Amino acid sequence: MTRKILYGVQGTGQGHISRARGVSQALRGYDVDVTWLFSGRPKEKLFDMEPFGDFKHREGLTMVTEAGKMRYRKTAIALSPATFIRDTTNLDLDPYDLIVCDYEPVTAWACKARGREVIGIGHQYAFGKDTPTAGDTALSRLVMQQFAPVDLSAGLHWAPFDDTILPPILDLPKIDPESVANHILVYLPFEDQNITTAWLKGFPDQSFIQYSPEISDEVHGNVVRRKANIHGFKRDLAAAQGVICNTGFELISECLQWKKPVLTRPLAKQMEQLSNAAALEQLGYATTMQSLETQTARKWFDAMPAAPDVHFEDVAGALAEWLARGASRPVAELSRQLWS
Repeated sequence: MTRKILYGVQGTGQGHISRARGVSQALRGYDVDVTWLFSGRPKEKLFDMEPFGDFKHREGLTMVTEAGKMRYRKTAIALSPATFIRDTTNLDLDPYDLIVCDYEPVTAWACKARGREVIGIGHQYAFGKDTPTAGDTALSRLVMQQFAPVDLSAGLHWAPFDDTILPPILDLPKIDPESVANHILVYLPFEDQNITTAWLKGFPDQSFIQYSPEISDEVHGNVVRRKANIHGFKRDLAAAQGVICNTGFELISECLQWKKPVLTRPLAKQMEQLSNAAALEQLGYATTMQSLETQTARKWFDAMPAAPDVHFEDVAGALAEWLARGASRPVAELSRQLWS
């Protein structure tokens, strides 16, 4: 019998969508019927969504950022509680045998309101007591725990900080990452893109390819600017000497898998990114900077560190099999299998 799955995905950042793309591809080998739901970004601003078919979209909840900082006041003003309550109330859960959530609040709270079990698969579910954290407060912890609460969680991280954490889900095409060009890939979506371009032009001996959904294809001296698209981005990532990015989870995971040195700048006042930076420093996996620091970047360009020798297993494949079989196997068993 075909198993019906509702899979909710936070659409604010591309990392969640990239993970979902990897799981979507892996699930095609099983007798499952998956309905995808995305929220957190206007539907017209989502791109490269073909793998998800006729997906559902809701407004959801999101965080407002400006110039590399969290803006809590503007976040509160932008919230639409009436719309959120309506969306959670009207979401029909009855057709589904399994409900999965990658930090997507409409799905999570619809399940909570109706007593349906929801499975959390995502990086935000990896922050247990032994996971490195930074910049956290009682409020930030509460927000992280209650933003998209789940009953059963499979966290994702770069190391097994506890027995319910799996390695990253990767969505990497079959490209040879050893074929290196001379450019540095830059993806800083939370920064002002014009300020970023001006900062990069301060290193005229380097070649950069800067991606963002907010820019058009054009050339500014040593900086090639490209509008975000999944295929071009992955091609340029495969050929990059190194990567400069904010401290989200998914892109850095792909850099580690493809052995790309990373210079990363965590989003200010954002617990998850500050904690990711702390984990990267602890593991020795990347170089961090707290702003667009010219001195730190110059040192990194002049003596670019070797990428760590890391290889992650096929987590998407293991999760697809797990979900197709009803998610009955303990997450701790999956964790041991994938880290072994």
